[in-house]
Amino acid sequence: MSNANATVNLDDIERAAERIKDRVRRTPCLRNRFTLNPLHKGSLMLKLECLQVTGSFKARGANNALLSLDDAAVARGIITASGGNHGLAVAYAGRSSGTTSVIYIPENTPASKAEKLRQWGAEVVIEGAVWDDANEAALAHAERDGLTYIHPFGDPVIIAGQGTVGREMMKQSSDIDTVIVAIGGGGLISGIATAVKAIKPDARVIGVEPVGAPTLKNSVEAGELVTLPKIETAANTLAPRRSADINLGIVQDNVDEIVLVTDEEMRDAARWLWFEMGIGAELSGAASLAAIKSGRVDLADDSVVAAIICGAGSDGID
Repeated sequence: MSNANATVNLDDIERAAERIKDRVRRTPCLRNRFTLNPLHKGSLMLKLECLQVTGSFKARGANNALLSLDDAAVARGIITASGGNHGLAVAYAGRSSGTTSVIYIPENTPASKAEKLRQWGAEVVIEGAVWDDANEAALAHAERDGLTYIHPFGDPVIIAGQGTVGREMMKQSSDIDTVIVAIGGGGLISGIATAVKAIKPDARVIGVEPVGAPTLKNSVEAGELVTLPKIETAANTLAPRRSADINLGIVQDNVDEIVLVTDEEMRDAARWLWFEMGIGAELSGAASLAAIKSGRVDLADDSVVAAIICGAGSDGID
């Protein structure tokens, strides 16, 4: 569950890295040198979390959460709600820990992800139009049956797990001075911003949301959590109507700017990744690159920029 008073620091992220090291991959951080159409005059790094086990960074947080539970909590079985990627990660973590998993997904989740969840051994329940609807149903199910609920973004252990992306990336390329991160509920950017600012305080951290789901941008501007009245983006993994207090607090303290991109800009960036790099990224996975390619972020010519390619898929290039 989310905890507004909780904090996450670099020590938590270091412990998470040690805890999950046998369950996740150390993904490449590629320097983009040889493409036909360079996007940035300086140096551009691509942190390829799309190559992570289950296809996204979410495996880091989910496994940190599972491995932080006591045996009784694991044995009861686990449950969550997801736009797809967190559910896949929880199903993988649950299977690795020898327990059952129930994953609630909204109707806008791609059928391919629902099928993949079943292949990982999860019970899949389709509920509601968006993630928030599915989450409400998952919480009720957890309460009714005594299952252990794992929040996709508003939990310190999830945030610490996702923060290992930033820790790992800064070890791979210590000259990075600007990091660009897609935002859904805010777990990834909360963890990465915590790690990056602790390791290199003067580095910039920039978040990217869809124009049709500006959940945290609106909340930062309002100075409090905002619930969006509706979601208007095909990037369903970046589309909760509401974030959580812990994520908003970390973003307010550690994120320098949040920019918005359109679905077509994400689709164009995904096509660029496929054509230039041979990387299959879903719309959300291409959001950070879309912010660069569309000029939404002001970058100095000599800056060393890292874009997190956070999820695999083909919806951007179909």
